[in-house]
Amino acid sequence: MKKASLAAAGMRLSLLTLASRVLGLAREMTKAAFLGTSGYADAFGIAFMLPNLFRRLFAENSISVAFIPTFKAYLEDAGTPEGVRAAREFAAAACTAVSFLSACVAVVGILAAPAIVPLFFAGASSAGGADAAAEAVLLTRLMFPYLCVISVAAFFQGVLNALRIFAPSGFTPVLFNLAVIAATHLLSSFMANPARAMSVGVLLGGAAQAAFQLPFVVRSGWKPALTGLRAAFGNAGLRRVLKLVGPTVVGMAAYQLNDVVSTALAGKAGVGVVSSLQYSLRLQELILGIFAVSVGTVILPDLSGLAKRGCWGEFNAMLVSAVKLLALVTLPATVFSLVAGDRLIVLLYKTRRFTDESVRLTHEAFRFHVAGLFFIAANRVLSPAFYARGDTASPTIAGLVGVVVNVALACALVRPLSGGGIALALSLASAANTVALAFFLVRRGCGTARALLPAAGYAVKVALCSFAAGVALLLAKPFLFAPFASFPRVVAEGVPLALSAALFAGITGGALLLAKDPFLRSLFARLRRSAKPDDRVS
Repeated sequence: MKKASLAAAGMRLSLLTLASRVLGLAREMTKAAFLGTSGYADAFGIAFMLPNLFRRLFAENSISVAFIPTFKAYLEDAGTPEGVRAAREFAAAACTAVSFLSACVAVVGILAAPAIVPLFFAGASSAGGADAAAEAVLLTRLMFPYLCVISVAAFFQGVLNALRIFAPSGFTPVLFNLAVIAATHLLSSFMANPARAMSVGVLLGGAAQAAFQLPFVVRSGWKPALTGLRAAFGNAGLRRVLKLVGPTVVGMAAYQLNDVVSTALAGKAGVGVVSSLQYSLRLQELILGIFAVSVGTVILPDLSGLAKRGCWGEFNAMLVSAVKLLALVTLPATVFSLVAGDRLIVLLYKTRRFTDESVRLTHEAFRFHVAGLFFIAANRVLSPAFYARGDTASPTIAGLVGVVVNVALACALVRPLSGGGIALALSLASAANTVALAFFLVRRGCGTARALLPAAGYAVKVALCSFAAGVALLLAKPFLFAPFASFPRVVAEGVPLALSAALFAGITGGALLLAKDPFLRSLFARLRRSAKPDDRVS
């Protein structure tokens, strides 16, 4: 993929990611309408978090950190029959390992649910007493098989992404969200509570993600296959993957401790804090997922190829372009959300079971969550720079730094700030993680230090322009919302928010154009060139 097409490729994948994030928000809006910030909402959030925790270990972590770079290396050497055979044997071994290990963990999770859930459900269970605690155990058991199907789906995604086929994997979250939304609406009246209907939707959605990608994998010529356990774990490529994954499993396990500690602290902070943090995170992920995840996904295979060939100049240029692009998106989004976040929450969530207290709890978390948006996005791009070089130790250490900072600050801030303290701890920990990643990149040399300095300066410039626009919006906010106060909620909040976004974007973009920002001009030029047939991404 050419450097000039990075923005275009990210934009294409972002359209699918945007659709999935919007539907993810719709899924949370459905949850808000049916469960609000009740004890059952907390129970569902905790129960879904458990298989999701292991999903990140078996799916996202293993595939992005180890499988894609290793499979990419096999593809580079697949010009001979021997190379093709070795690549197919590796793919079969990886598919077998992912299926076997995820199934084992799912069985253990189902059996151990009554012992696991009480470890961090004590505070949340006060809403519904013993019934809510028992419901959390049931929901946990119901959703653990999700780990199996989503791990297979992640394997399919790894194969397709290594082949530079991104669209099918980008679309699968849309299917997941549609399944959860549909199941909640259609099955709630037939079940004891809506949380069970949502759990069934989670299972159906995970299965849909795997099933949808399968035809694309088969069509690409890499039909999935299984092999014996001895042959699988004896495969040289799989052993290389396990060696790469080993350090990051420790780091990711420590990172996932964040979720466990944060959930336990949130449960003790009061009823609804667990679910309000999740509603807040969904808004943050909507903004984050529009571009950060897409850019990280697109550049990983190309960074791997550039690193293998030793093309460090192109490697650094691609990395810096990605960081600048994220700064241009996330920093203005952060400032706008800090100014108008309360009205955004009212527009999206306030209905039926989502009360004024639910709005207060969610906004309390969101204003601190969104403060770390740029750092979380930067981590999604900086980490692949290490994975592309086969270095998993450095991002693992950086992640551990973030874990220590997050746990320490969450414990210190939850008492004075409640859910907001937990959210602030996560943002500060993400910043610490970014600093650590940048430090390790500079130590690796290859000109990265000289490349990162302009990127940091650009982020400061965008932040200053966004701040100026934020001050203007803060002054104009009362005049934008007052004329629509008597209208229904969708109009009373939606129209002024749209006007606010237009005003904010106009001031920020205008300030950057007046400053003759070369990157913004270059971005527009690349997007225009992306329409040409000879610059399309395969």
